[in-house]
Amino acid sequence: MSLAPPPFGPEWKNWGERLVDHLNRIRSKLVFKQSGDSANEDGIILYDNTNKYPVISVDGEYRQIVLADGHGDFTISSDFTYTAADTTYELAFTAGANNEGLTLTGSQIAFDEPGYYLVSFSVQIFSSSGSTLEFVFWPKINGSNLAGSTIRTALHGNAETTVVSRAVIIHANANDYLEVATACDSTNGSLKAFAANGISDEPACPAATLTIIRFHR
Repeated sequence: MSLAPPPFGPEWKNWGERLVDHLNRIRSKLVFKQSGDSANEDGIILYDNTNKYPVISVDGEYRQIVLADGHGDFTISSDFTYTAADTTYELAFTAGANNEGLTLTGSQIAFDEPGYYLVSFSVQIFSSSGSTLEFVFWPKINGSNLAGSTIRTALHGNAETTVVSRAVIIHANANDYLEVATACDSTNGSLKAFAANGISDEPACPAATLTIIRFHR
């Protein structure tokens, strides 16, 4: 569209509307990042078309501007029983409705994008024995235990229940997967879910929950 200088008389209004429309259609977009682009100056924003996200130069390198990719809620809404004592089990969760960038297959939660993730885990343990029962929980990445991450707790009375939780930060590469492993020293231990309206009008209580949020590349 070719726009001449604004006209005299009543035609200026139509000219102004055409100008606004023209500027909206040609407004600047992010420049695509090229392999040789320098990050020597902080604050340069480019679009990385290979990885499909914007980047910004910080301290001599281009870092991803994290978009809304990589968050999810997972639950176990029914009882889980330990069919064998002192045996490792990987928990199978159910994915929430609005997860992004995470893929659940059986007990494995795979990460579509690399980055740092905040992982928050909670579980409601239950005992059907008067003896002391010990429970352990820990995360695994690609089938390997995450060092220094175990939760160990115990129950001491019949029909006793309690909630244990922990939050950790993990780094994952694309297509890495997370699992939550658990064991109990007795088949009298379980993870307990409760139906809604047990005491008043509260919603159902899941046996376990897992929340994952990606916050950094």
